[in-house]
Amino acid sequence: MDDQYLRHIVQSGDPETLLADLMRMYGDDVWNYARFLTGRPDAAEDIAQDVFWKAYRSLPSFRGECPVKNWLLGITRRTSLNYLRSSFVRRVTLIGLLAPKGAVPSAEQEAMERQSVNEIWLAVLALPGKYREVLILEAHYGLTYREMAELLGVSEGTVKSRLHRARAKAERIWKERGS
Repeated sequence: MDDQYLRHIVQSGDPETLLADLMRMYGDDVWNYARFLTGRPDAAEDIAQDVFWKAYRSLPSFRGECPVKNWLLGITRRTSLNYLRSSFVRRVTLIGLLAPKGAVPSAEQEAMERQSVNEIWLAVLALPGKYREVLILEAHYGLTYREMAELLGVSEGTVKSRLHRARAKAERIWKERGS
């Protein structure tokens, strides 16, 4: 979805169509990012709905200074962090891991792949949050250094530094676990 389409729909007075398009195109990205940040699929569902409601209300003020996906991920990040700061969540233990996706030809291969993916996620999830986040934004969402810097509110140098440290720490954790 390009920014011109977004502006056209907003100006045409049909934001419901745009909202449906946004949810269809970016719903999985928003949900997955919220799940990653909170560690809870039920919270990700609520946050995703909240994100699209906020986006819907903010459509007329969207300036197109960043890609739509980055705008939605920014809303997702702020909404997820606010959720985690809430007193309810501070009293609840966050559980769960990201499930591996995709099918493989045999049950044995599937089991081996699942074990490898789980080990990788365990290494990534063992990292401090600021390192986990840049790894996910780069590996899963394909954001550039500049886009990550804008989304996180830090400099590009900080993003590069965090990525370098995250990779080194993840590799060290991976080796310590004997993988």
